[in-house]
Amino acid sequence: MAKRAMITGISGQDGSYLAEHLLGLGYEVWGLVRDPDRPVGARIAHLADEIPLVRGDLLDGESLVAAVERVRPDELYNLAAISFVPTPWRDVELMNDVNGAGVLRLLEAVRVVCGLEPGTAPAPGGIRFYQASSSEMFGAATQTPQHEATPFHPRSPYGVTKVYGHLLTRNYRESLGLYGVSGILFNHESPRRGTEFVTRKITLAAAEIKLGRRDRLRLGSLDARRDWGFAGDYVRAMHLMLQQDRPDDYVVGTGRTHTVEDVVRIAFETVGLHWHDHVAVDPGLVRPTETLPLCADPTRARTELGWRPSVEFADLIRMMVEADLRRLR
Repeated sequence: MAKRAMITGISGQDGSYLAEHLLGLGYEVWGLVRDPDRPVGARIAHLADEIPLVRGDLLDGESLVAAVERVRPDELYNLAAISFVPTPWRDVELMNDVNGAGVLRLLEAVRVVCGLEPGTAPAPGGIRFYQASSSEMFGAATQTPQHEATPFHPRSPYGVTKVYGHLLTRNYRESLGLYGVSGILFNHESPRRGTEFVTRKITLAAAEIKLGRRDRLRLGSLDARRDWGFAGDYVRAMHLMLQQDRPDDYVVGTGRTHTVEDVVRIAFETVGLHWHDHVAVDPGLVRPTETLPLCADPTRARTELGWRPSVEFADLIRMMVEADLRRLR
């Protein structure tokens, strides 16, 4: 019998790649959505006939218990979150309710359905739970590169809520025997990345300028440095984490950093333009609390999971530019 997986945030970048990956492995994949009667998003439209949807809202614990009870997944991937970092300064409470308390409600749904209680051994074959943690939890990191034992020092409400969800998952694992893991994922991009994120903002602008749709791109700091990888690689790591005999947390990243200027340079080279002619720095777009350079130490993921990224940084940026060119044409 095929394994059954349920994914929250299935219409997002990561959810769509994970759904494709699991379907390719023979899984039965369910998507948890607030309204199953609404059309699915563009990222999973091509999978609409293969993915049944079940109603569930991270703000409504009862709906989550009903969804988990109905689907009874072997694996539950919590990828739903408000993830655009500048947003929480405008609506901190909603971000906390989704990214923080939403994880608690989902873990409670698993606990209730699986009958987990303190001091009792979990039943064999229970639900395995994946929590999407983030490198933003490291924030003002005290060491580089960052690994699983690096202290957290988030510098945004988003990072704080992710720490909360991360520690909740660990607590349910240690206190109740839940098979729960957290993937501490560094920045991962793709042609499906939202246009509010800097990499996609750049690749889309390069394509638009090439096609004469606009002539300028305004950005914040070009010196900001990140560890960027391909989202399609990172969902493989998510799946591998839930296949281990013992649950644990893993840092997932490339172990190499690049600047925003590197993204700009490669994007404009891809369309045959000089970026200096089209890009302007806008101080108003600089984050008020920019994190220190974040770089992953993925040694544990490499040695224990056998995971390695397959797409190089320059190839990733070129892939995104070429996809935006195709869309615009």
